[in-house]
Amino acid sequence: MLRVKLSVVCVSLLATVTLLTAGCSSTTVDKTATMSPNRIYSEAKEEMAASQWERAIPLLEKLEARAAGTPLAQQAQLDKAYAQYKSAEPAQALATLERFMKLHPVSPAMDYAIYLKGVINFNDDLGLFAKFTRQDLTERDQKASKESFEAFKELVDRFPDSRYASDARLRMNYIVSALAQYEVHVARYYYKRGAYLAAVNRAQVAVSDYREVAAVEEALYIMYRSYEALGMTQLRDDAKRVLEKNYPKSDFLVHGSRALNDPWWKVW
Repeated sequence: MLRVKLSVVCVSLLATVTLLTAGCSSTTVDKTATMSPNRIYSEAKEEMAASQWERAIPLLEKLEARAAGTPLAQQAQLDKAYAQYKSAEPAQALATLERFMKLHPVSPAMDYAIYLKGVINFNDDLGLFAKFTRQDLTERDQKASKESFEAFKELVDRFPDSRYASDARLRMNYIVSALAQYEVHVARYYYKRGAYLAAVNRAQVAVSDYREVAAVEEALYIMYRSYEALGMTQLRDDAKRVLEKNYPKSDFLVHGSRALNDPWWKVW
């Protein structure tokens, strides 16, 4: 009996040792524990250079904690926001930027933080310039594009000489064109379904709220045709006169559509 009991005890002890060993082997080793903040940043930059955004983010988080209160920690926050954006995590990236701007309101990198905020919203809703011909971006919700515009406007107003200001102005021009074209898209939808009064109302928004953008031409044309369908001859003639005066060579008056080589996002 004694031998049996000893065997049971030995098995029990062996099992305990095995579990403890397994537990120790599964413990994650923090490879940054012995690294200096500069070394951590160097490794994070290497990961970012190789587009390994998911690997760079935890390194930057370690750096942010390790170098708290230093310019390097601020840089880590900005780089983390960019890495989150590139790894398709725009919500997390925006949250990181908001935190940065609250903690460091007078940071010399504030212009970049605001610019990056605008770019994240811009790409989230509008896509890159190269994607213009692949998708009707004006059919999408415009909330992000409006937030993007506000960020770029803040950048231009607060930091007119920033290295990012020029690009911000170009993107603002595009956003204005996109917002105007969105109204025209809705107006066109109503017109095709015979809801002429609704079409006039949406086209009027594009004409009154957005000026000097290509979408206004089609907005005026929709107003002209809608008034014609409604039998409102005076308003029809007024809309046509304004269209002819501002766009004397309008393809809409000839073909009822825009020329293929004249994109809606063109800034006049």
